[in-house]
Amino acid sequence: WNMMRQVPLHTFDWGIDTVLSVRYNPVEVDIFASCGSDRSIALYDVRQQTPLKKLFMQNKCTKLCWNPMEAFNFTVANEDCNLYSYDMRKLDIATCVHKDFVSAVMDIDYSPTGREFVAGSYDRTVRLFDYNAGHSKDVYHTKRMQRVFCTRFSMDGSYVFSASDDMNIRCWKSKASAQGGTLLAREKRKQAYNASLMDRFKHMPEIRRIANHHHVPKAIHKQTKLRRTMIDAETRKAKRRVAHAAPGAEKVEFKPARKKKIVTQMD
Repeated sequence: WNMMRQVPLHTFDWGIDTVLSVRYNPVEVDIFASCGSDRSIALYDVRQQTPLKKLFMQNKCTKLCWNPMEAFNFTVANEDCNLYSYDMRKLDIATCVHKDFVSAVMDIDYSPTGREFVAGSYDRTVRLFDYNAGHSKDVYHTKRMQRVFCTRFSMDGSYVFSASDDMNIRCWKSKASAQGGTLLAREKRKQAYNASLMDRFKHMPEIRRIANHHHVPKAIHKQTKLRRTMIDAETRKAKRRVAHAAPGAEKVEFKPARKKKIVTQMD
């Protein structure tokens, strides 16, 4: 649409299903992508009359967000509790699968730096991910917060906002341990020194255990254990099918996680 006109400039049709999310590429301004209720991810170019590509997944994608610093990469929130990052030039495999949620992921937003993103889920938690990490680096939750439907980064990347089903908007620090207010020079040096120590010794078991441990509500902890049990059971069944099948069956049963949820791709 043009703000000064009453008729659309372009109309793109690809299927008859509901479009759930549309986002323009912040770098390549002529390209945009959408998610539909037919479990699809579609790419469009306003300079062409026909859409570019369409990808079908096993579950429906709820929201899509482009990386503001990398023109070709975007991440989608999916109803199978995961988020998937893709390169628009190669949609037949995801660049990363982001896990840890135990219910459908409802929204996602990148930080202005493009190095991390925030996502909210139906399981009543808000999680922060590095753009190339498979697991969350931090999780936010409260006793009264209900299902999270919207999450956003502040323009300076210092804060995260979440909107939930209990009619509240909450503001969180993007780095929970960050000290607010004006810092003295010696305080800045101390924080930089502590961060360098953590980065230097992050491979040690004691440091890794502290960094990776997050307190979550009991219901989410139980659901995580149940999901792990279900995944282990599916893996055992697949191994048994391979053991009693013809040679080469492992290529069908054991697909990479980055390809497993992709059904087909249309050009």
